[in-house]
Amino acid sequence: MVEQESPPQLTELFKATSDPTRRAILTLLAQHGPLRVTDIAGHFDMSLNAVSKHIKVLEVADLVRRRTEWREHLMEVNMEPLRAIDLWFDDLRSIWALRLEALDDILKKEKSE
Repeated sequence: MVEQESPPQLTELFKATSDPTRRAILTLLAQHGPLRVTDIAGHFDMSLNAVSKHIKVLEVADLVRRRTEWREHLMEVNMEPLRAIDLWFDDLRSIWALRLEALDDILKKEKSE
């Protein structure tokens, strides 16, 4: 039986990063630093409202944070939650490595017999 529970944060992170536009927004913010929503929207062929909805999903997952400087709202990327994805993939890789080691042991044992 496969354990299907994962931290809720991990599910939200995968949902938020499953959309190519949201991944492009994260890349844009990582490359350029904090940007206004209107500046972000200028990079996409969609309405400001549509871009704002994508940013909201990223905010809920804590991948993007909003801060206010005077009257401007700046969006900036937050890479810290991505550690949960890194840890999950590390666990997956270690499980796979253990299975490969077990297979290697079986093959060596059969070869020696």
